[in-house]
Amino acid sequence: MSQLNYHHLNYFRVVARTGNLTRAAQQLNVSQSAVSTQIRQLEEQLGQALFERQGRRLAITESGRIALSYAETIHASGSELLSLFRQGVLQIRQVLRIGAVATLSRNFQESFVEPLLGRVDVTLIIQSGNLSELLPRLATHNLDLVLSNKQVYADVSHPWRCRRIARQQVSLVGQPRPLSAKPFRFPEDLQNLNLILPSQESELRGAFDLLCEQHQLRITTLAEVDDMAMVRVLARASASPAVIPTVVVRDELRNGVLEEYCRLPGLYENFYAINVRRQFEHPLIPALFERSDSDLLEI
Repeated sequence: MSQLNYHHLNYFRVVARTGNLTRAAQQLNVSQSAVSTQIRQLEEQLGQALFERQGRRLAITESGRIALSYAETIHASGSELLSLFRQGVLQIRQVLRIGAVATLSRNFQESFVEPLLGRVDVTLIIQSGNLSELLPRLATHNLDLVLSNKQVYADVSHPWRCRRIARQQVSLVGQPRPLSAKPFRFPEDLQNLNLILPSQESELRGAFDLLCEQHQLRITTLAEVDDMAMVRVLARASASPAVIPTVVVRDELRNGVLEEYCRLPGLYENFYAINVRRQFEHPLIPALFERSDSDLLEI
């Protein structure tokens, strides 16, 4: 039975990290041809191309990303084995790389990865950015999954798999009203309020503006913000209520710092998980998709 050459795996791991044969050879203190030979032999043994050339850079393939995950685990295992007799602990860890749109609720992100937080065998790498930054990393297998509040559509060049994993009705949330105040009435009590709103570029803002138009509401704007973390800060610091999914201010609603005035009819925030069609599914991902809206959004 053929066995892996762990020397090949180490060379491959360094090339995958640097994306360049020359830099990898310098780090390994060997010739570039030696590195190239080792990679070619590993590809022949696996029967899979691990890299594809993009200009001067080597881009890792899907098979390469799978192989890298194992190579990293094997490398870590070797290091942990050396320390086993010093610390008495040996752990094998899986790595999950998640990209999250910067405007997405941090509370939602926490809820999504919560099943993995107590696991000693998992390392999470979470990167923030906009979709134009995150999707190319997903396409080149540098991310396993992207979380977004905006849907994307697959085409011939981009085989995205975009699934809605949660949906929450948007609310008007602000500082607690006096106990003597009457229940908030929609749409009457929304008239002439000074509000914290999503930015003009968001789908949610377009839907809110349409709602105001339908009910002939006139409102003023304290702030337009595309970052939900900043909306949360402003809602706590000002007397102006915010148009926001309640998951964003989950902790504030629980401890009474903020209050949900009303739910806005027809306004919903959708939460999506985006990955690409791959031959090999990351083993940690399927279980994360099995939970309900209430599991991810519970107040």
